[in-house]
Amino acid sequence: MSSPSQARDWKALLLRHETLLLLVLVAEWLFFYFAGTSTNRRGVLVGFGTLDRQFDILRHSCEIGLLALALTPVIITAGIDLSVGSLLGLCAILFGKLWHDGGLSIPLAATLTLAFGAIGGGLNATLITGLRLPPLIVTLGTYSLFRGLAEAITHGAITYTDFPESFLFLGQDRWLGLPTQAWLFLGVAVAVWLLVHRTTFGRAFRTIGYSPEGARYAGLPVERRLALVYVLAGLIAALAAIIYTARLGQAKADAGTGYELFAITAVVLGGTSIFGGSGSVHGTLLGVAAIAVLKNGLACLPVVMRMNAAEEISGLLTGALLLLALTGSVLPKMLSTFRSRRQSVGAVSIPPPPA
Repeated sequence: MSSPSQARDWKALLLRHETLLLLVLVAEWLFFYFAGTSTNRRGVLVGFGTLDRQFDILRHSCEIGLLALALTPVIITAGIDLSVGSLLGLCAILFGKLWHDGGLSIPLAATLTLAFGAIGGGLNATLITGLRLPPLIVTLGTYSLFRGLAEAITHGAITYTDFPESFLFLGQDRWLGLPTQAWLFLGVAVAVWLLVHRTTFGRAFRTIGYSPEGARYAGLPVERRLALVYVLAGLIAALAAIIYTARLGQAKADAGTGYELFAITAVVLGGTSIFGGSGSVHGTLLGVAAIAVLKNGLACLPVVMRMNAAEEISGLLTGALLLLALTGSVLPKMLSTFRSRRQSVGAVSIPPPPA
């Protein structure tokens, strides 16, 4: 027989946010499998349940997944980065220009693009940690700056194409049975998970997010840790830009538009508190999977296909998911504050009136 402590441990595990999200993901996948899968006249399976569709889900969610991984440490430290989507677009343009106009090899152009992504993240880090400016305001400014630079470089019209097949293999083919970019995504996910969950360096992120002043009092180099997460976000955004270019076979200024919304939604949906101090990389991965299945599953529903409104409905539901996730992270704090106030009021004894 199991002891009461073991029963409590199982109950706590089942009620964890990640466990509940995993159950939702399974239910979501099963719904789209049965509602969005059919057979054609030849009896061949088509729609959501096909293996090719599952590979498409992996392929199309890679860039948003990378941005979500980059934003997880940022949000755990109670920060935000609204510029990752714009930085992706700018890095895609720079990569295309370095290769097409600069005559550089693909590896050298990719290396310089990654370096520029780190510099873009470093700009955010400098303004946030050096000048102590709010991350929301800083990254809102660089959001416009990076997108404006991309538009200025291309004059809003130039698109870089005709990339070599050896490079397009990264985004359009398979390696060892899976889409090639899925292996890169897996490598980054493992690296970020180890950083956040298995190093003292990364564990400090929660302390900083929960109480930056307390972290400083404890002797933690708060500014250095915060600078790292923003530089890392810029570096991963540049990698996402390279993969994005390889998947589409072109680099254009509007690459990554709106990706920051999907990435933030995935992080918060995965259980990371928007106020900082708590969160997990595996929760973010579940959030990315839930959004990817939702977007691709909607495109397979017959009613949505007849309406030709998969993108619009997907955006609407993603916004609703973000609001729901934000409400879910705030509601427990509000309830605990309400209970503590009621208990404090009930504990106050009213003195008897004088005789």
